[in-house]
Formats: sequence, C-alpha cells, structure tokens
Amino acid sequence: MSFWRTYYHIVWATKNRAPLIKAEFEATLYQYLVFKAQSLETRIYAINGWFDHVHIVGAIPPKHAVAHVVKQLKGASTHYLNHVVQVPDKFAWQRGYGVFTLGERQRANAEAYVAQQKQHHMQQTVNAWLERTDAFDEGPPDAGLLPENMAGRPLHVKEPAWLYDLIGDGIPF
Repeated sequence: MSFWRTYYHIVWATKNRAPLIKAEFEATLYQYLVFKAQSLETRIYAINGWFDHVHIVGAIPPKHAVAHVVKQLKGASTHYLNHVVQVPDKFAWQRGYGVFTLGERQRANAEAYVAQQKQHHMQQTVNAWLERTDAFDEGPPDAGLLPENMAGRPLHVKEPAWLYDLIGDGIPF
C-alpha cells in the first residue's frame, strides 16, 4: 500500500448560480456527498456552502482523478436530490468547479474557512479567490523548472516563488 497525502479545497456552484440549496435539505445534501465520497475512497474533512455553491476540503487518493471524483459527486447528488429527496425545484449543478491543492499545514485554515461559509457570506468577508468556480486563469504565476528559467538555479527548489506570492496576497492557506 502506498503512502499519500493529497488534500484539496474544491468548490462548485448550482446551475446559473441560482439559490437552489435550501435549508430544508442542505444537511441531507452534505450527508449524501460525504457518503458518496466514501464510496470513491475520498475523505471529506469539511463541507459547507451557501445557497448557490458548496465547498469541500477533502483528500482524494492519487489513483483517482479530481475531475472524476467531482463529476461523480455532482452527478450522484443531483440524482439523489431530484429523485430520492424530490426537492420542489429541479436541482442542477453548473458545469465546472474550482480546485486548490493544500498542504498539511494549510488544511486547517481551509477547514476553518469552509466551516465559516455562512458567516463569511453574511458579513461579506469571502475570499474571492476561493469562491471561483468558473474557467479562470491558470493560477498563481510560477515560472517552474523550465530550461530558460534554470540559469544558476539548483535542480531542487525547496520553496517555490509562488508560495510567497500567495502568502503576500493574503490567501488563507
């Protein structure tokens, strides 16, 4: 058995960002997502959201693609809400999602952010970077280990420059 620690902060929205997540079935939705994640060998450490989106902090084994797990969670939960719970309005998720990788030390901050979703939205203290679900830029600037960027640099880079950019930008990782 291989050792792995791959943590993610994943967010996705309802179709057209409509306020489809109602208080009457929100807990049921989250319980179902946790149940479905377990069947995909995925652990959920935090789950919460707002009327139009959901946040998950979880661990997905490297043998599963993040896209596959998210597709399964979204598809199964849509079916569950529409056909088992039978919510009054047709429920649907929009296409796409946002995903951010987390280190062990960043996980606690991400869990706290997710746990406080309602407060962040009511007090308008959301982190816009962590609320995105649409197709957006490639992420923080990172020249990486491309040959043209290697002049005088060692092959092993302990701390990538973009990490300092994230910390400097106030992103709570």
